[in-house]
Amino acid sequence: AEAMQKVGQFIPQNLALTVWAYASVRHDAPTLFDKVVAEAMQKVGQFIPQNLALTVWAYATVRHDAPALFDKVAAEAMQKVGQFNPQNLANTVWAYATVRHDAPALFDKVAAEAMQKV
Repeated sequence: AEAMQKVGQFIPQNLALTVWAYASVRHDAPTLFDKVVAEAMQKVGQFIPQNLALTVWAYATVRHDAPALFDKVAAEAMQKVGQFNPQNLANTVWAYATVRHDAPALFDKVAAEAMQKV
């Protein structure tokens, strides 16, 4: 309950880690996840690759519908894909595939980046 009151004050890392923690124990807190979407939509440009990957992973894990967030994260991830480590790349594409969110340009960029990291 306290987290929901403070979401607006969270930095990107706090947003990502909050939803990651809930998803890690498979606990969907719809109101909290909705509040994080609203805040993340405004701050996604400040997310580092790990925050981007953890966020979409969390939403996919609990199957919380957030297509606008996935669109925004895809656009941001495409700009930062060169900074993603292999785990971030894998978690990101897994999340998009799991929720069947179409992002072919992102998948192409991730594939190209993964080939350079192998």
